[in-house]
Amino acid sequence: MSTTIAGPDGRQRCRWCLAAPDYLHYHDTEWGFPVADDRRLFEKLSLESFQSGLSWRTILAKRENFRAAFAGFDFDVVARFTERDVARLLADQGIVRHRGKIEAVVNNARCARALVAEEGSLAAFIWSYEPAETKVPELESTSPASIALSKELRKRGWTFVGPTTVHAFMQAMGLINDHAEGCAVREAVTRARQSFQRPARTVR
Repeated sequence: MSTTIAGPDGRQRCRWCLAAPDYLHYHDTEWGFPVADDRRLFEKLSLESFQSGLSWRTILAKRENFRAAFAGFDFDVVARFTERDVARLLADQGIVRHRGKIEAVVNNARCARALVAEEGSLAAFIWSYEPAETKVPELESTSPASIALSKELRKRGWTFVGPTTVHAFMQAMGLINDHAEGCAVREAVTRARQSFQRPARTVR
């Protein structure tokens, strides 16, 4: 089976992006483009953890609700959430009401603050795990880089950040260009990655 399919405009794209109406714009404008903003990186890691066991379509449809519920994923704010906030979130029908995942975001926000204090920025730390591009993407669910990053995050106290979750995060945030060969967006992502200025670690 081909890894691409013609979209509404006739251009070939990754097959998965036509599985749901919401996916096309996300695929064309976000997925795979490199991100160095700490808040966006934290948001995506959080949303990927919520997606575990669910479809990305479910999470994408609720993304604005998640942003409102978690203070725009400002981890300095989320780190100060209390049990009262957890109770509020468990009652919020606009998000996925899973206590373990909600508590993981709060825990991970605290871990993110500690990591930034030590490494300079979340982006610099995460981008230090960018793998070398040596082969055509094979739609793998994990990679040596995602396994290594997952292991280090968990060592630092993060939860709900297994290798599969981290791999999906790395694909989406541009650390890996996993757009299929022949996908109309692959070259745009390649150019964006070439011009992207990798954040430097400033370990304190």
